[in-house]
Amino acid sequence: MTDSSTAQNLTIAAGPDATTSDLLAAGERERLVRSELTRVRTAAVAWRNALGAPFVALIGFGLVKGRSDVSLIDPVWAAAVGVLLLAAFGSGVIAALSLIRAANGRPRVVEVRDLLGHAGSIDHVEALLSAAALQRGIRLTVGCSVFVAAALGSTWYAPAARPPAIEFNTPSAGPVCGAVRPAGQGRVTVNTDSGTVTVLLAEVTSMRVVEVCPTK
Repeated sequence: MTDSSTAQNLTIAAGPDATTSDLLAAGERERLVRSELTRVRTAAVAWRNALGAPFVALIGFGLVKGRSDVSLIDPVWAAAVGVLLLAAFGSGVIAALSLIRAANGRPRVVEVRDLLGHAGSIDHVEALLSAAALQRGIRLTVGCSVFVAAALGSTWYAPAARPPAIEFNTPSAGPVCGAVRPAGQGRVTVNTDSGTVTVLLAEVTSMRVVEVCPTK
C-alpha cells in the first residue's frame, strides 16, 4: 500500500521540438538501418572473392612439390598430415557455407504475418546474422589456409619412413636396390627385400638414390 502523504503529482508534457540536427541524425539512422543488409551482402561477396584467390593459389602451390605418398614419411608425421588435412577440409566446408550464407541469406520463405509491421526489424536481424556468418567464414577460411600450409610443410620436411635406398646396376647381378652398408675391400652390402647382396663397386655400371626401390 502506498502512503498517500508521500504521493506526488506527475505532470506529463510535450518535450522540446526536434532540432535540425536531431532530424538529420534520425534520417541517417533510418538510412543506415534500411541499407545495412545490402551493405553486409555486398561485403560478403567481396570477401568471398578476395579470400578465394589466395586460397586457390595456395592449393596450386601445394601441387608443385611435396611427397604425393604419405606412406613415404614417418608414420607419426603421416598421421599428423592426415589430421591437418581433415581439419582443413572441415573448416573449408564450413567457411564456404558461411560465406554463401552471408552473401545470399538462408533458403527460407518468410511468413506474411511476420512481415506486417516488422519488415525493418526482420532485415535488421538478417543483417546481424549475415554479418556473424561473414566473420565466421573469414576466420575459418584463414584457419583452413593455415591447416593446408601446415600439412604441405609436413610432407616437405617430415623424416622419411625408411632411409633412402641406392640402386646399383652390375653386369653380373643386374639391378640391386636397398639400404647400403660398407663391407670393406671395395664392396658394399645391400639389404634388399629378398635378402643381403654383396656388390663389388668396381663392377657397378650405374647407381642412383631412390626413396623406394622399384618392384620387380
